[in-house]
Amino acid sequence: MSKKKALGRGLSALLSDTPETKNLDEAPAANPSAGGMNEILIAEIETNPFQPREHFDQEAIHELADSIKVHGIIQPLTVRRLSHNQFQLISGERRLQAGRLAGLKSVPAYVRQANDQQMLEMALIENIQRENLNPMEIALSYQRLISECHLNQEELGDRVGKNRSTVTNYLRLLKLPPDIQIALRDNKLSMGHARAIVNVENPDEQLFIFKKTILEDLSVRKVEELVRQVMSGGGKKDIKRPASSSEKEINTLQSSLSSHFGTKVSVKSDGKKGEIRIPFLSVEDLNRILEILKI
Repeated sequence: MSKKKALGRGLSALLSDTPETKNLDEAPAANPSAGGMNEILIAEIETNPFQPREHFDQEAIHELADSIKVHGIIQPLTVRRLSHNQFQLISGERRLQAGRLAGLKSVPAYVRQANDQQMLEMALIENIQRENLNPMEIALSYQRLISECHLNQEELGDRVGKNRSTVTNYLRLLKLPPDIQIALRDNKLSMGHARAIVNVENPDEQLFIFKKTILEDLSVRKVEELVRQVMSGGGKKDIKRPASSSEKEINTLQSSLSSHFGTKVSVKSDGKKGEIRIPFLSVEDLNRILEILKI
């Protein structure tokens, strides 16, 4: 059976068509009914507090609004009932915003029954189905489904129509250094590049490969080759280990002393003891240094 069908089963289990609670069943017949498609006033629809997307492309929403003015809303929204005349959006945030922008008073919507956890799960799954998500948005949505909806990776794969290895590859991105995650988020680095880099365990080496990839505009295959070199020790000579705070202090001291004495001063320390070497080129140079030392 295809993964697409598996996704359908996951949503069907969440979007229950069972009747609302007893009190809601007592609503007048004219009110929107659970399980059916209804026209609901936009003013009666609250936004989804579990919406995982924080930013929406306003230009795309304006374009959708222009389309809605001509064709109307083709795909109904999905909402849950909070009271007789109050609803909460489950899916369709862009359509709701565009419909409001187009001047609509009401929108077509399916009324579903859902608790808070189902709301979150449905919002995340709908979010993942969008074609324009970057890899980090997908990875973070997967992580939220696992941690907040209490799904394991196999169950998550069934929900979103992906095999377990695909889910695992996205989750591994969350282990990358922030700089690489930001590049993925901003579409400056592809999923293929990141999948290669994440195979390297050392963060400094990951950052080295990442920076080289960006600077030299390396292809995925080139990055994979570089990863193999680094993992075998072949590329590590190009990687400069970041200096520790104590090393930075010693470097600063060396620079200050060299400037003070007008010669290259060497400072060495193992953290407890050490030495300072002040070289001189001639007797005159030595006397100059001694004069500075007031000896």
